[in-house]
Amino acid sequence: MSDPQHPIEPDIWQNMRRELSHGRLWVDRAVVLSYAALAGLSVVVFTWLTDIGFAWFEGMYHAAWWTVLIWTPLCTMGIVWVTQRWFAKAAGSGIPQVMVALEPALPASQRSVFVSLKLSIAKIVLASAGVMAGLSVGREGPSVQVAAGVMLHARRWLRNDTDLGVHALLVAGGAGGIAATFNAPLAGVVFALEELGRKLPARNSGLIIAVIVLAGLVGITFFGNNHFLGTIKVPPLGLSILMPGLVVTLVCGLLGGLFARLMALALTGTGWTLNGWRKRHPLRFAGVLGLIIAILGLATNGQTFGGGAESVRDLLAQEHEPSPLFVPFKFLATWLTAWSGVPGGIFAPSLAVGAGVGYDVAQYSDNMPLMAPLVAMGMAAFLAAVTQAPLTAFIIVMEMVDGGAMVLSLMAAAMVASMVSRSISRPLYPALAGAMYAALQPQAPSTPAGEDKKPTTDPAPELAAAVAAAHQDSEPAEAETGAEVPLRTTLETAGDDPRHPASPEPPAADDQQPPADPPVKGSHSQQDLFP
Repeated sequence: MSDPQHPIEPDIWQNMRRELSHGRLWVDRAVVLSYAALAGLSVVVFTWLTDIGFAWFEGMYHAAWWTVLIWTPLCTMGIVWVTQRWFAKAAGSGIPQVMVALEPALPASQRSVFVSLKLSIAKIVLASAGVMAGLSVGREGPSVQVAAGVMLHARRWLRNDTDLGVHALLVAGGAGGIAATFNAPLAGVVFALEELGRKLPARNSGLIIAVIVLAGLVGITFFGNNHFLGTIKVPPLGLSILMPGLVVTLVCGLLGGLFARLMALALTGTGWTLNGWRKRHPLRFAGVLGLIIAILGLATNGQTFGGGAESVRDLLAQEHEPSPLFVPFKFLATWLTAWSGVPGGIFAPSLAVGAGVGYDVAQYSDNMPLMAPLVAMGMAAFLAAVTQAPLTAFIIVMEMVDGGAMVLSLMAAAMVASMVSRSISRPLYPALAGAMYAALQPQAPSTPAGEDKKPTTDPAPELAAAVAAAHQDSEPAEAETGAEVPLRTTLETAGDDPRHPASPEPPAADDQQPPADPPVKGSHSQQDLFP
């Protein structure tokens, strides 16, 4: 019985002629694929610079350990000064910036303030400098903003009536960045759906896969098809792993929730007196935190310096025993690094903290034969607790350590830890993105003493209505843009002031993106760029 919706089989030759007759369509495809390869190349350069920078730092540290007490604070101050003076939106992880750029109510002229090719270049240089300073930062989260900025730049070369909009390019770029930096293509797809896309149109799946494949192939070409953290040896798992695995999961859930809460409290600028001093004296504040980070690194024989991927590889290979202070000091070093305002991510440091928890539980419970699976469960649990994105967390860890033999264990650890974290903290990345979005709102004019208060126009209702309209299933616009992160809702539930006084930086003329116009009905642009 034939399908009533498709009563006639496709005509192969007619479809082929129609495809080949649309020359401009193939030009657009070539542009997108070229930028996908360029996004992968940008992640390769980012990886190369961070590896060289950390190798140089380790050489300096081993040659004269006391130099880090001078080098790390000075570099932290210099990075913060450059960031605040020229590239303010390059600070931090980069994932919240992409989430703000995906907000439907954000004016198109302000999108390049958060994601652009210029910011991508600045992110690579400044985050690499942070690694060279010995700060506890990773390149994995920043790779999302880097690759998204590269992909967004492709929009200026596409037709205005193409079906490929800004939202699709940003989501595809972010997914490609995750896939290329971790050599984890499945994690890139899940990250796009769980953190960025939420309601990603089905027709954009081909674009995401194409970008992930090309970006991943570029990375494999330069670094080989190796697992990010090596391959773990999983012994036969039985009931003996139940209790230590549960302890690892609960500890990581509590620590991850606490970490997310401290990060949100410090970086949203609310609730702490120290944030006032940070705002008035950012360079001094960064210098003091840089000195503390250097002291924490010296106290652990250098194990808390850098992102932490090297420490995890050595731990899984059982080449050295971590310091008893590794978990709390790596926790503090990562939080203080983010608080200082330098560009850098928390993925790799979070994985390192979780790995340390797994190792400590295995050691103190006398379960060293189960050390490798407990370390993997700790990484998945802590990352899921910090990001509250359990699917992305367990798939990233599974692909990084070739942990296909313990999929269910990683999945359970990530899910339980994320549930524990939700009782302690709100989701970290939406909270940070919400604070950035709130800073764009105009400040209400103050009323002088003795004068009657006059009603002012509040932009919040219009923006809230715009956000709500973007998420209406009945609106045709959603088919083009998808439903992005509801930042306005995040702000209201978090209790942040949506009138935070700040002004966005004027975007550079060469970074402004043309608006993504909907396709013209009946034109050949109705044919999907990547079906």
